[in-house]
Amino acid sequence: MLFAGGGTGGHLYPGIAIARTLERLDSRVRPFFVGAERGIEKQVLPGTEFPHVLLDLHPLYRGRPWENWRTLRGAVSAWRAVAALDRREQPRLVVGTGGYAAGVALAYAVMHRIPIVQQAGDSHPGLTARAFRRWTRETYLAFPEAARVLGGDPSQLVDTGAPIEPPPSPLPDRRAARSKWGFPAEQGRVLLIYGGSQGSRAMNLIVADWVRAGIPDDLHVIWMTGKASFPEFASLDGGRVRVREYLSPIADAYAATDLALTRAGAMTTAELFAWGIPAILVPLPTAAADHQTHNARALAAAGAAVHLPQSELTVERLDREVRSLLADAPAMARLAAGASQRARPDAAEDIARRILRLLDLQQIRS
Repeated sequence: MLFAGGGTGGHLYPGIAIARTLERLDSRVRPFFVGAERGIEKQVLPGTEFPHVLLDLHPLYRGRPWENWRTLRGAVSAWRAVAALDRREQPRLVVGTGGYAAGVALAYAVMHRIPIVQQAGDSHPGLTARAFRRWTRETYLAFPEAARVLGGDPSQLVDTGAPIEPPPSPLPDRRAARSKWGFPAEQGRVLLIYGGSQGSRAMNLIVADWVRAGIPDDLHVIWMTGKASFPEFASLDGGRVRVREYLSPIADAYAATDLALTRAGAMTTAELFAWGIPAILVPLPTAAADHQTHNARALAAAGAAVHLPQSELTVERLDREVRSLLADAPAMARLAAGASQRARPDAAEDIARRILRLLDLQQIRS
């Protein structure tokens, strides 16, 4: 089966999680990935076990419409490549995971009567998910709020949560996890900070000034800056602050964490909630269709997180929010409970089993 999606990690990693789970459940499954040359898949897919092809795909240039000739040219060449892939691999199903990298493969599948399913990663699904909704056998929702945006037959909209690698069960011992970071096993709280896999310079600048001004006495910090920004902030490592360019495996950080300050991407929030970690969410304001703000608002309304817009992120506001939560044990408990209620650690397996069930019901293309 073809997995089509990418551009960002939020549109690629769900597909990888589903594909690996499908292979584990049924050895007959052969995933093949279709992505964009300019997306994150160019760095990620060569390091996986999956065959793949990267195409000259482009998003819609909404702010620079005169550049959409690139989008059209890329779509034509990608269509030919997908057609050749279809002749060679004869896929039984196409799994769309969103982003501009998914559009051409889904359109080809619709035109050639190849069944499609989609994984919608945000509370306000993007253009691709909405455009192909009517031809999609099932859409797997990371946020139940997305159903209101997609509409259509409710039985085809499945609230699975976002497919992630689930945390171990039982969870690692928090005392031991803290000790690995050089923190006291019991005293104080641990705050995890990261702005996505590449980091966030806007967040890093505020966090750096906050650390210099003095973090709360009973707080310990794990701060992932991203590779590009790490040299600028590495000197702040020490004492109660650990500065890292990347967290791998990030489970070591999650296991020690009491509270997180992060972006509001679907995969980030899904992982935090699977670990039962409450969060202060700072949505990326330039995300497509402002989907991270929709995510943060939905999660704040559900009592699972605090929404802090980037325009309001200052040293003073950050310090006030963190100190307020640390001093209010019932509020922290409510957020942790809300996070746990939104957790779907088995989403990848739930989706994979539903896909296999669909394939059993349609032995040939319909």
